[in-house]
Amino acid sequence: MSRSRRSARTSSSLPKSTHQRLNMYALAAGAAGVSVLALAPTADAKIVYTPAHVSILGPRGLYNLDFNHDGITDFTITNTTRSNTDQAFWNLFVNCPQGNAVVGTFVYRGFPPDARAFFAGAPIGPHEPFFSRDAKLATFYYGGGGASSHGNWLNVTNRYLGMKFQIAGQTHYGWARLRVKVTKNPINIYAELTGYAYETAADTPIVAGKTTGADVEEMPEARSAPSAAPATLGVLAMGSRGPAIWRRED
Repeated sequence: MSRSRRSARTSSSLPKSTHQRLNMYALAAGAAGVSVLALAPTADAKIVYTPAHVSILGPRGLYNLDFNHDGITDFTITNTTRSNTDQAFWNLFVNCPQGNAVVGTFVYRGFPPDARAFFAGAPIGPHEPFFSRDAKLATFYYGGGGASSHGNWLNVTNRYLGMKFQIAGQTHYGWARLRVKVTKNPINIYAELTGYAYETAADTPIVAGKTTGADVEEMPEARSAPSAAPATLGVLAMGSRGPAIWRRED
């Protein structure tokens, strides 16, 4: 039996109703200018949101942010203090592993970029200026030159870091929500991570602060304690009141 005759017999063995459905799919695809294969359903895109209640405190505090809970750190938020005999530096940073990046603005050559503090509702996607290196949220300096503070995250509540990271070689966008307070008596930077989310569809923008809707899946709250090293004597002398500062505002 020839190949053409075998093909014809196979085709003719299909039920008439099946032929009718295939013809309808083909007509619909032709009208839309797409192939039948393009009509196949795809996995539903969604936002995975993780509420959090994590204080990130100096002098050597950090939190390893794992957007998709696969055990791989996507970003590390650090709150560190270093000092010498006549000056001290307080630094709140976001550290980016290779392949990941954070939205920010260029400062000067050789200096870290300033991480942007998005408002709720802002889109975060490929059009933003991403930096694939550590970025500054807030800093405070005290020493011979006086005292000064810098950064886009000085005394803000419910602002959002814009981030992109890799899952199986594909780019996904996300955000991390924080509140930050800088105090002068005692000098300190207090940071609290209050939630984070990412878009499961690769190369798809995400809306900062979107935590509800049919396309949102909420994960259990993250309450992991940040790791911290003992403070130096100099930093202890300057004082640290820890999470009590948040309790006064709640």
